[in-house]
Amino acid sequence: MIKRSLWVFHLNSGSCNGCDIEVLNMFAPRNDVERLGIKLVGSPRHADAIAFTGPITRECLPKVIDALTAVPDPKVVLAIGACACGGGIWYDTYSVIGGIKELYKILKEEYNIEPPATVFIPGCPPKPEAIIYGVALARGMLQKKQFAQVYVEPEESLEAEKSRLEALVREAKGTRHFLPKIAVRRV
Repeated sequence: MIKRSLWVFHLNSGSCNGCDIEVLNMFAPRNDVERLGIKLVGSPRHADAIAFTGPITRECLPKVIDALTAVPDPKVVLAIGACACGGGIWYDTYSVIGGIKELYKILKEEYNIEPPATVFIPGCPPKPEAIIYGVALARGMLQKKQFAQVYVEPEESLEAEKSRLEALVREAKGTRHFLPKIAVRRV
């Protein structure tokens, strides 16, 4: 999508600051992502990507929507940390709407805005190396190594499901990444 430099606007939407420290650690001399063309900017109007940390609280929701709509198209969203990905331990509390997917539901239903390309970087907090890998995915520098979600259509036969899952397991065994337990549930 964006092949050269990537300017990122960092938005804390209610986090404990653990992920914020790791985001800033990316710019420390050890990791120094500015040499890769990644730069933090102070305004969403100058950004190519927006990095969310923390669950999206009801108090921050209008400001998050304003910031997200201020980023010019084409834009990329980086959901950094367990809280931004799914709400974290606060996913069902009264003051939190949840993670980025809940924000996308609100944007679609109330504002008729299509969700932008999103890179989920889980962890509590994620390491700077994981964040750099996610940014590299957003820039299109790397190919994704593992698929996080497996979609199985309910109309397919059981044999087709089994062959698809066997192919996924064979492919994942060749990598060094963790192979999650895959369970198929018929609807």
